[in-house]
Amino acid sequence: MDNKNLNIPQKPVVEMFGGFLGGLLPLIILVGILIWLSVAGRGGTMPFWAAGWLAIVVGLFMAKNKSEYSKCIIRGLGDKNGSVIIACWILAGVFGKLMVAGGLVDGLLWFGIEAGTQGVIFTVISFLSAMLFALGTGTSTGTVISLVPVLYPAGVFLGADPTMLGLAILSGAAFGDNLAPISDTTIVSAYTQGAEMRDVVRSRFPLSITAAFLTVVVLLIAGGGGETKSLPEIQAQMDAAGLLMLISFAVVVISALLGKHIIESLVYGNLAAVILGLINGHLTLQKIFHIPTESGQSTGLIQDGISGVVGAIIFALLVLAVTQVLVESGVMNRVLNWAQKTIARTVRQAELTIIGITILFSIPIAANAPAELLVGPSIVKPLGEKFNLASARRANLMDCAVCSLFFTMPWHIAVVVWYTTLTTAADAYGIFAPSITSAFYNPYSWMLLGVLLFSAITGWNRKYANNDLKATTSLKESV
Repeated sequence: MDNKNLNIPQKPVVEMFGGFLGGLLPLIILVGILIWLSVAGRGGTMPFWAAGWLAIVVGLFMAKNKSEYSKCIIRGLGDKNGSVIIACWILAGVFGKLMVAGGLVDGLLWFGIEAGTQGVIFTVISFLSAMLFALGTGTSTGTVISLVPVLYPAGVFLGADPTMLGLAILSGAAFGDNLAPISDTTIVSAYTQGAEMRDVVRSRFPLSITAAFLTVVVLLIAGGGGETKSLPEIQAQMDAAGLLMLISFAVVVISALLGKHIIESLVYGNLAAVILGLINGHLTLQKIFHIPTESGQSTGLIQDGISGVVGAIIFALLVLAVTQVLVESGVMNRVLNWAQKTIARTVRQAELTIIGITILFSIPIAANAPAELLVGPSIVKPLGEKFNLASARRANLMDCAVCSLFFTMPWHIAVVVWYTTLTTAADAYGIFAPSITSAFYNPYSWMLLGVLLFSAITGWNRKYANNDLKATTSLKESV
């Protein structure tokens, strides 16, 4: 298979002054500003808007034909997969708000405390609780914000090791970001590769759950050893009824696995969350939607949920526009040709290249979904298609890679939010708080990276797009 069968033009549609370097300049500006903001501790989807805007503006003056360049930008903004991603984010944002407001945190806290768990067992329970919460809400930052203030002080007073307890919650958040069908990274990875959500979730599950099992082993070994003290009043109401909200998450997953479109599945999940929240008493119709008393106030959870993803949506559009310039200016064609001739000559090498490039882009950038948007359509998809890799396999390689080391770097959003919330909770109860550098020992991140590399090297869990070509493609391994 050669590049003429891929979604990359053989000849540049948009000619740039300076040729390859001119076409690459928008990407250099975009990534450079993202790194600058991230290192300065100011990273985030809304601050990243300026980087996308400046990249597009500079690209216009590098283009020989300004009109064709402008059409290229419009084609990027109108990308079909981008439209699906945006629609999913809107519904997922509302779903996450409904799950939190519906009392899921209170239910998980009730389960952890009432089960009588202490020390190392509470650490493991915290990891499992964070896994479930992140799976249900699809947000890693929302998970640490919601769970750390209640689970961390409770666990410390019940004899859990403070550092491992904090990392257990961060690990659970990473697991949910990696596997949840409503997670931004799962949505982006699936639709940039043209993959069905059910195929992505089914085939990613063995990778994610294996890493989770290994994480539990680590936590069982190192999660205890603290001193049990009298448990003060935790500032959250324990309520078993909050666990009902997990049913709405099950609705989304089962619907997606049955082959329903993710939009349809999310609608069902949203409605289920509303009904269950009303049943357990945590939600009221007024909380969900009401006419505000003053102009500018929120109309309720629906507006709040959508507002929470607006930053990501606009940044995604800007990245898609810049990516389209890279494709139509011929930059990506040259990068792919180089990769195929040097570092990606076999299926194994191609998969390792996808993993390496994705991690490389995710390390300096403070958010992981934007890293997928940068490499997914332009590098991962065509390179994977070159070696006949199934769309779900490409999505899994990219998503697992972007959810590995990302959750160990102290400048990444999820880690910053985790540590800020952790230290605030520790100060409130006068207990120990580990250093932010402890995130580097996040067990799930390292276990997931190890499982992913094992999969790429051995071929475990690898799927091909066309089984008839599998044997032919596999022969390249031995060349």
